[in-house]
Amino acid sequence: MGKKLLFIYNPHSGRGMIRMSLSDIIEIMVRAGYEVSVYPTQKPKDAMEQTLSHGGEYDRIVVSGGDGTLDEVVTGVMKSGLDVPVGYIPAGSTNDFGASLGIPKDMTQAANIASWGIPRAFDVGRFGDDYFVYVAAFGIFTQTAYSTSQQLKNVLGHSAYILSAFKQLRDIPSYRMQVEYDGNVLYDEFIFGMVTNTLSVGGIKGIIPGDKKLDDGLFEVTLVKTPKNPMELNEIVGGLTGVLKDADTDMVSSFQTRSIVFTTAEEIPWTLDGEYGGSVSKVQIENLHRKMNIVVESDQKKAYNVSDE
Repeated sequence: MGKKLLFIYNPHSGRGMIRMSLSDIIEIMVRAGYEVSVYPTQKPKDAMEQTLSHGGEYDRIVVSGGDGTLDEVVTGVMKSGLDVPVGYIPAGSTNDFGASLGIPKDMTQAANIASWGIPRAFDVGRFGDDYFVYVAAFGIFTQTAYSTSQQLKNVLGHSAYILSAFKQLRDIPSYRMQVEYDGNVLYDEFIFGMVTNTLSVGGIKGIIPGDKKLDDGLFEVTLVKTPKNPMELNEIVGGLTGVLKDADTDMVSSFQTRSIVFTTAEEIPWTLDGEYGGSVSKVQIENLHRKMNIVVESDQKKAYNVSDE
């Protein structure tokens, strides 16, 4: 029996750009020695359901779509306890994780890596009973990701997120919460928070400070306090864009941790990899160190942002 590959793709991601490359992608997979089963997703959570139901029948799963589609497949792999490697062909309007892995935007180049590359163990996040690949977040910028329509995302790309966020600035939701990590307890009001394992968020690099590796067992956490006046708002913008150094503002807290617990009086909505992840009043977020096998270039030097062996 030959090797079997399940190819799951979202036909609507990134203006449906995969349609132009579909036959080339499948041909690359066949040339790599795989018997290929192709599944276009039909509805939300479809990629996860297909992975849960059929992932164990395959030697490799390749997913094409945005980071949300990748999240569904990884969640399916984690929930089913499978050890099947996942290849990724980015096709969304914003592909933060693909860029962090050094996967090119050109779909046939990405298909070559997904088909011929080697599995490497990366960290994955656990959010309560759910999972995420690279970001769990709450607050102002996060609601824009899942409330911005697919059509608008396709037309505007990164600016869709930024435009939607600024529309909300007049009425910024603020959350009083307790944050516990590594023996520390913060208690404050925040407009935004994110727990990440990536180099960029919303296509913007430089938001997350510090030395970042995708397999070091650590999350990068960024918390933004509620501004009480325009000066504090300017501090936040400066802190997030790197104009101000970390020490210049106490409006933005940044640190690394393996595990963190958020507690609020009311349930607040979270996003996981840019899609709605549910509303909770208390959640523990844990880094599952090197628990997810993702296919990267066989040349180790080209596989970005991994620890030295």
